[in-house]
Amino acid sequence: MPLCVALLTSLLLTIQQPDPKAAYTRAIQLEEQGNYPAALALLWETAGALPRDADVQNRLGEALERIGALEAAIEAYDRAVAVRPGFAKAFNNLILVLVKAGRGPAALERARARVAAAPSDADSLFTLGLAQTEQDVDAAVATFRRVLTMAPGHGLAHYNLALVLKRADRAREAIDELSRSLAIEPRPEAHLALAGIHFQQGDFERAERALTAAIAAEPRYVDAYVMLGAVRKAQRRYRAAAEALSRAIALRPDLWSAHATLAQVSKLDGDEAAAGRQAAEAERLRLRAQVEQEAGVWTAVGTASLDAGNPAVAVERFRRALAIFELYAPAHYQLGRALQLLGQRDASRAAFARARELNPSLVAPVEIR
Repeated sequence: MPLCVALLTSLLLTIQQPDPKAAYTRAIQLEEQGNYPAALALLWETAGALPRDADVQNRLGEALERIGALEAAIEAYDRAVAVRPGFAKAFNNLILVLVKAGRGPAALERARARVAAAPSDADSLFTLGLAQTEQDVDAAVATFRRVLTMAPGHGLAHYNLALVLKRADRAREAIDELSRSLAIEPRPEAHLALAGIHFQQGDFERAERALTAAIAAEPRYVDAYVMLGAVRKAQRRYRAAAEALSRAIALRPDLWSAHATLAQVSKLDGDEAAAGRQAAEAERLRLRAQVEQEAGVWTAVGTASLDAGNPAVAVERFRRALAIFELYAPAHYQLGRALQLLGQRDASRAAFARARELNPSLVAPVEIR
């Protein structure tokens, strides 16, 4: 009889487990809606269930990079590349986050090894250019030009070459490269970069045209609306600037920089009350973003412990995250998972309930009875 009970319990748990692929699809939908905390929680869970799914690991890396958990992002990208060595996007992400994390020499070493293994591969050479951008601008320019000699239609090489040239104050050349990139593929990021150059040069009309094109390509492109607000502010078109910034805030209510710029615009337009409200909100969100990032890093560390089979250690790290920022829903959600593994059902149920209270998209992965 005990054996039958054990088998039945095992079967019920199997039935109750969510479909990892469905959770992954849901995470992508949440990201598209701008609900990044809920998406991250689902990506953590999915990546633990599908450790050999390169797409899931890469997506998790991107989500972790977004919250500033760079070491955890590096590990996720590494897993994606280990599973699928030819996964160019994941490898490029890995190189860029290594650079961002201050590990430029490691990025160069990895990129050079890839080029040595495939010297005639334009994409491998392109990755080397990415690694060089923060180390040696002249070398990066030379490498991207070599890529374009091998593959003239490499739109990303034109785009990244333009970014390097822009940083080197070679604006005319950067504009030419962005134009070539856009002719190959009208990426909204390229329109934004082009707008940034025109804005710096004081050519507000061209900047606005480029931003309009960026928004046409990606209607939810928050950065484009923010820059559009800044361009219109520089033109003293305060009502139009406020309209663009309000659109950015509608898409990303937590974006403190948009509130700060809107405060400036409101003050210039003579609305001191609105300026005060927006300035206060900007400061509140700025401080919240700081503690949320710190909580996110500790949650990432805890999730790594959980995936390694150490739920007790994970619980301590999740509670540390919540001591920093109690309102961080993903930490409550991951705490619920860890407590569930430890058999602490009531505490697990409470953690999941708090996560869902803070973010209704976070539903417990397994029904707890």
